[in-house]
Amino acid sequence: MAGSLNKVILIGRLGQDPKLTYLPSGSPVANFNLATDESYRDRDGNKVEKTEWHRVAVYGRSAEFCGNYLSKGRLVYIEGALRTRKWQGQDGQDRYTTEVVVTSPGHTVQGLDRAQTADAPPGEYGGQPRQERQGEGGRQATRPAPRRDDDLGPAFPSEASGMDDVPF
Repeated sequence: MAGSLNKVILIGRLGQDPKLTYLPSGSPVANFNLATDESYRDRDGNKVEKTEWHRVAVYGRSAEFCGNYLSKGRLVYIEGALRTRKWQGQDGQDRYTTEVVVTSPGHTVQGLDRAQTADAPPGEYGGQPRQERQGEGGRQATRPAPRRDDDLGPAFPSEASGMDDVPF
């Protein structure tokens, strides 16, 4: 369909550590929930805060970034598309879920806050990769051999883009 657009941009905090798994083809997938919030004043002038939860699925190299460097509570920028999946539950009823899917090209995941760790060199984001976690069913998720950070470029693309030099 010409002239249509499916694009979602969110800034929020991770509700839990991303769960990194691998498809049978070997492609990585990271899944997590992202919380966004808004506040407004009601008719009586009272402040009302509302939190919305979004399911996020990240594929490819960005999934490895999420699994290795993002953790619960981190502030992130997500750019992706909405997708609705359908499946049948154990009771035979159709079930649906809508999630933000991050694939490439044109989609991105960026950490926005500095997550200093004891092992992180001064001034760097993220520090060392997070510890391995148990995969589904008690099976350890296997990851490819770790790469050096300088082989991958900056952990957060915005830090190399010169965005700090923009006057606004």
